[in-house]
Amino acid sequence: MIRHRPHGSGHPYADTEDQRVPARPLDGESVELRVRASAEVVSVVCDWSADGAAPIELPLTRQGGQDEQGEQHAQGEQHEQGEQHGQGEQHGQGEQHGQGGQSAGSVDGGHLAAAQARAARAAAGSWAVRTPALQAGARYAYRFRSTTTGGVTRTSRWFEVTAASWSDAGGKLEIAGADRIVPGSVRWLADGDGPLRVRFELALEPREHVVGFGERFDAVDQRGRSLDAVVFEQYKAQGRHGRTYLPMPYAMVVGGAASWGWHVRTSRRTWYDVGASRPGRVVVEAETGRDGELGVRFYDGERPADVLGAFLDEVGRPAELPDWVFRLWASGNEWNTQERVLAELDRHREHGIPVGALVIEAWSDETTFTAFRGAEYEPSPDPHRLADYTFPADGPWPDPKGLVDELHRRGVKVLLWQIPLQKMRPHPRHQAAVDARQLVERGYGVREADGRPYRNRGWWFPLALMPDLSSQEVRDWWTAKRRYLVEEVGVDGFKTDGGEHAWGHDLRYADGRDGAAGNGLFPVHYARAFGDLLCDCGKAPVTFSRAGFAGSQPHGAFWAGDEDSTWEAFRSSIRAGITASACGIVYWGWDLAGFSGPVPDAELYLRAAGASAFMPIMQYHSEFNHHRTPIRDRTPWNVAAQTGDERVIPVFRRLAELRERLVPYLAEQARAATAGGAPLMRGLFFDHPHDPQVWRHPLQYQLGDALLVAPVTEPGISETSVYLPHREGGWVDVWTGRELPGGRSVSLPAPLDRPPVLCAAEHWSRLSPLFAA
Repeated sequence: MIRHRPHGSGHPYADTEDQRVPARPLDGESVELRVRASAEVVSVVCDWSADGAAPIELPLTRQGGQDEQGEQHAQGEQHEQGEQHGQGEQHGQGEQHGQGGQSAGSVDGGHLAAAQARAARAAAGSWAVRTPALQAGARYAYRFRSTTTGGVTRTSRWFEVTAASWSDAGGKLEIAGADRIVPGSVRWLADGDGPLRVRFELALEPREHVVGFGERFDAVDQRGRSLDAVVFEQYKAQGRHGRTYLPMPYAMVVGGAASWGWHVRTSRRTWYDVGASRPGRVVVEAETGRDGELGVRFYDGERPADVLGAFLDEVGRPAELPDWVFRLWASGNEWNTQERVLAELDRHREHGIPVGALVIEAWSDETTFTAFRGAEYEPSPDPHRLADYTFPADGPWPDPKGLVDELHRRGVKVLLWQIPLQKMRPHPRHQAAVDARQLVERGYGVREADGRPYRNRGWWFPLALMPDLSSQEVRDWWTAKRRYLVEEVGVDGFKTDGGEHAWGHDLRYADGRDGAAGNGLFPVHYARAFGDLLCDCGKAPVTFSRAGFAGSQPHGAFWAGDEDSTWEAFRSSIRAGITASACGIVYWGWDLAGFSGPVPDAELYLRAAGASAFMPIMQYHSEFNHHRTPIRDRTPWNVAAQTGDERVIPVFRRLAELRERLVPYLAEQARAATAGGAPLMRGLFFDHPHDPQVWRHPLQYQLGDALLVAPVTEPGISETSVYLPHREGGWVDVWTGRELPGGRSVSLPAPLDRPPVLCAAEHWSRLSPLFAA
């Protein structure tokens, strides 16, 4: 057996051991042809033909050990082996196995090691050869012949490839707004089958800064950096890798005489060299369809908010969410029974820590994501109602409706975790088999280019089917199975996790898009589907997503994805919030102090809680750890127990109580943001675009019109320097009432229970009572 996929798995950042590298070569480049072969194969030969000439033989060499791409896989995809979230196949179901093959109660010696072993096995079965250089205008064909130890020869089908080259013509660029493209900079990349990409340049003035491109963890100002925009699940360390779940082909330019911005009107992949190669130039490169058409819209405005508003007029404005989203959210991946959930909520009450929302991740059977684990019911092709289920008294969820009712009596809203996949491993049984059959027989799944149902190419839920949520019919079918959870059980929202599973440029969607154009829109359709379900049931559209794209703004709330409990991740997450807001995301949060690894120390935890108390969403969460001890919950009482620090609970309580008092202000400011105002959480440049000093303090931000927040993101700090932009009336330290003029930096005390926060003087009289308690 031999396998060759010219474009590999579709992973945007790593090659695979069975692909063509590069998949789309340039004029004058040679390519490496890789195949995977079974163990009995002893030789592989490539027949290589140019323009129909007689083929030449190119013998392939077996690749020994783990090559560079194998290492990339091990590092980039380790989380899919089982360490991630506990979501997927590990939400606390003791009888299930993680993807790495270990039981939920066992220790596997480290998931990175498992991933490296898997990559090494794949590389060991790989063969490769390098071709002669390809020339533009020629058409090349190749196939592979393998021979086994028994002398059996097998021949693959023929594959074709042509070399691409850049030229001044070949497509059509449609410009809207004031054209800022540098004359003569437009270039088109085309191969033998037509256009592939377009490239053009924009001029930057020396004082201008560039912010946007979706949620970004590595920097607020992207000037001097290179990046791309493609939806991707980078498990942890997003700040180091420069990858994001929530990219957008949009940016604003701030600091010149006036603000301006641009939107590349595409859902395909784009790239940006923001003055990294040439200081005064932004080089934009974008994939195109074979028609070579691309639209670019430019925006001009006196203020950054004007630029953002024009962009939101085009892609959709955020919808206002209810006030309760601003209360504390609680979550833990190992809260996998009704008893455990109530116990944790009892601890909140015991310690006097107010909580407003609970995210239950480990609730479902994790084969359907519609039925509570332990429920007894008959499979059905039609959506179930609550009366169809029996919940054993000794089961993990003996009374889901009673649980939700009790939480509502306590003033706590409830969200349930979701994944947009139909699991196929292990082989589906019971209701999962019915759902999988419906998805295939009705043609409701995303499809491969040849019409077969797409099977997830990632490592989290491998080979799962994916519902094609670009179709209204499929969205209705998928959410109808969950309707009883809202209408009868009474849940208030959904954590719409994992919208990044569509890999492959040649997938097919019901709306007519291929994978290159449709994959980035999948998370938009996903959150929209669940928001529509909630609205149809009379609830607010509260979804909680990590993935998205341009057009996600109207669909619920977002969090920054998965991170370790480190100071570096703390800083990265603040950048993510500031940049996401610069693209129109109003309701945003993160897993305060990180969700992965050992619990943070008390200082990191409380500094993160102090910052989160002044962010749009304040929530804690922890990943699955196979129920090993010590537990890794990020509850204040567990952090206190693990660290032995007696300050944790009282300081966290003080911050949570303050958060409760801030809810009316946050709701008021969010209402203004959704109505067309500046974002709720916003970098200082939004209100002070002509102040060059704000760029020296990229982690400071405003929370609404009144509050300026300066998070403490380094350990061992007792006082910190805070920059106060100039404004009429100056600022007031919310903890001391001290009046401070703007236009300078000041040193402020920074105790753990009083994060540095300033209030604009004109708002102090109405907000001062919030800080007096």
